[in-house]
Amino acid sequence: MAKIRPFKGLRPPKQWVEMVQSRPYDVLNSEEARAEAGDNEMSLYHIIKPEIDFPVGTSEYAEEVYQKAAENFAKFQAKGWLVQDEKPMYYIYAQTMNGRTQYGLVVGAAVQDYLDGVIKKHELTRRDKEEDRMKHVRITDANMEPVFFAYPDNEILNALVAKYVAADPEYKFTASGDGFGHAFWMIDDESDIQLVTDTFAQMPALYIADGHHRSAAAALVGAEKMRQNPNHKGDEEYNYFMAVCFPAGQLTILDYNRVVKDLNGLTEEQFLEALAADFKVECMGEDEYRPAKLHEFSMYLSGKWYSLQMKEGRCDESSPIDSLDVSVSSNLILDKILGIKDLRSDKRIDFVGGLRGLGELKRRCDSGEMKMALALYPVSMQQIMSIADQGDIMPPKATWFEPKLRSGLVVHKLS
Repeated sequence: MAKIRPFKGLRPPKQWVEMVQSRPYDVLNSEEARAEAGDNEMSLYHIIKPEIDFPVGTSEYAEEVYQKAAENFAKFQAKGWLVQDEKPMYYIYAQTMNGRTQYGLVVGAAVQDYLDGVIKKHELTRRDKEEDRMKHVRITDANMEPVFFAYPDNEILNALVAKYVAADPEYKFTASGDGFGHAFWMIDDESDIQLVTDTFAQMPALYIADGHHRSAAAALVGAEKMRQNPNHKGDEEYNYFMAVCFPAGQLTILDYNRVVKDLNGLTEEQFLEALAADFKVECMGEDEYRPAKLHEFSMYLSGKWYSLQMKEGRCDESSPIDSLDVSVSSNLILDKILGIKDLRSDKRIDFVGGLRGLGELKRRCDSGEMKMALALYPVSMQQIMSIADQGDIMPPKATWFEPKLRSGLVVHKLS
């Protein structure tokens, strides 16, 4: 069962929250972070992307860069840009995209739950990326950014959240750039705090939606601290890491699409003929066409959009992995016809998050950079949970969650 607890969040005073908050560290590169921070010394990028405080070209993995993160974190606290709450609390974080709002509970998730598999993952992690975030957690002694969890829909928690969000939020702003809305409340009543703790304690599992590397890094550093403390008791703050937990039914998963450089030596006619072995292929014309259901794909090729509907019996519908459209497209199109066998390493393929729209697929093909684009029907949260429950791992580049969590609304110190 899932173990969580409240924590004394370190947060920006209300008047400075928009100056402090930022996008997550891993959705932009160093130069984009440098540009976004500009001359704003209160931007969290100075902590989560501290290479921006060094000359252009400085490696983000240099030891002095990690040290700068710790120095800047201390500076933010000294200047009062981040102030710790006086009592442990849970928090509510709401995000609004395209008129739709999802409400997450910010909690301390148990390191032991991650180690024991109560917190379930669906992606592989890379050790180099884990180690980068582990260094950052070690040197700041904090979870600077939350991870993104899902939990099975729960009416008790829905009612509790509804009670709090009826009041004015502590923070409310629209992020520049994406235009998404963000709001934040505190759950500070002791009986409500206990209710949240007890309700999560009845859940058999939590699911990582986004942030697998941050989750792994936070848990592994927590486990290190357990081993290194001769007086470890189990109630220390490092036994928990910061997560925002959303009801599964509220989450939006966008399509994660593919663009390919060439047709593996085939003419367009030969390629379309090869597709017809496993798909019903129909030309839809020049107007953008989006797949409407599972096992239907939208393809853009030479100025035209096509519908590709998988024929019966072409995948194992009883297998949560094999029946994923990312698996179907990989097995029957990318591998079988185009010879692309490793999505992680093959340079002939690239990936486009659904937030960019079908127009981005068309643009990259029309420019001559790419030859063909595939748009996929989005994966469902139920598919992700089923795969995680079986202990399986999803194929690469399968999910794209939006909106991304903003960093800097609350920080979790480990001691």
